[in-house]
Amino acid sequence: MLRKEIEQYINKKYDALQEYPWLDAPNFTTFKHKDNMKWFALIMDVPYERLKIEKEGMVDVLNLKNIPEMIGGLRKEDGILPAYHMNKEHWISVLLDGTVDKKEIFNLIDISYELTMKK
Repeated sequence: MLRKEIEQYINKKYDALQEYPWLDAPNFTTFKHKDNMKWFALIMDVPYERLKIEKEGMVDVLNLKNIPEMIGGLRKEDGILPAYHMNKEHWISVLLDGTVDKKEIFNLIDISYELTMKK
């Protein structure tokens, strides 16, 4: 449910290009700026164990860009992890399992969008 709300938020607020670029990963979706084609968000479903979380099953994860100076502090919050399959200095992964408040997720999306805009 949270994944759909995230997608709706992005699609309503931003004129973004949503794509499903990997045939072997049909639940992975990217959100890009139309003018510079830079990603600002990636939603994936991955096993908890790949995130080094001792829990069974899959979880939706949102990768977002953030300010490097803020990333260390963000990773101390429950549900915010080093980026899965991205540059860990500039990106974070946010669990979409209800651990992180929706308003905080929306704020992090806004930051990622701003950081990846055409300059």
